[in-house]
Amino acid sequence: MIGAFSGFLRLLVGSARDLLPIVLTVAFFQIVVLQQPFPNLGEVFVGVIFVVVGLTLFIQGLEMGLFPLGDDMAEAFARKGSLLALLSFAFCLGFGTTVAEPSLIAVSAEAAKVAAEAGVILSTVEARQSYADNLRLVVALSVGLALVVGVFRILKGWPIHYLIIGGYLLVIAITPLAPEEIIGIAYDAGGVTTSTITVPLVTALGVGLAQTIRGRNPMTDGFGLIAFASLTPMIFVMIFGILV
Repeated sequence: MIGAFSGFLRLLVGSARDLLPIVLTVAFFQIVVLQQPFPNLGEVFVGVIFVVVGLTLFIQGLEMGLFPLGDDMAEAFARKGSLLALLSFAFCLGFGTTVAEPSLIAVSAEAAKVAAEAGVILSTVEARQSYADNLRLVVALSVGLALVVGVFRILKGWPIHYLIIGGYLLVIAITPLAPEEIIGIAYDAGGVTTSTITVPLVTALGVGLAQTIRGRNPMTDGFGLIAFASLTPMIFVMIFGILV
């Protein structure tokens, strides 16, 4: 009990240390540059405490639950020897984690709002909701496909840089063809898909798979799935903009 509390306390101190640069930056510009007191200082302080505790619990949860779970499932699918089952799991994992990603939900809703204000879609609740939902589905499908390609790369031992370079060349080729209104959204979609829910499970899948398959190195083969998950949404969202 004492050991567990001591470990949690160390994580708490570590989280506070990680957030300290952000707090110092905000405080410097608020007090020195803007020369204004903090509004609702008490609430800000309590909010910072909540962030530190929440970040600590999140990291602890990853170490206790998601990372071991991802490793175990990757190992189980690899031992099962079914390529179809493994690729299906990778697709479902990518799709499910992405469609539930809070940052993607927020960006999709904001994109729908701006699209309605710009006259790209009708300014109705139904039109905005449909636009946001379709955007989320397109991004989720792209991440699911990205994990399929990434897992297949691990199985075959293909060099990752060739696939990544080819993908970004495709992004450059599609960009001039896409509507101007969708390009920024597409580029942002590549970032919001790799957040709190997606990254831990996807990373655990790649590393666990590379550790299980003979001849694969977790350092060189296990990582890189996040790169695919960041790349494919840009391509799919721009194609979505061209078609829709």
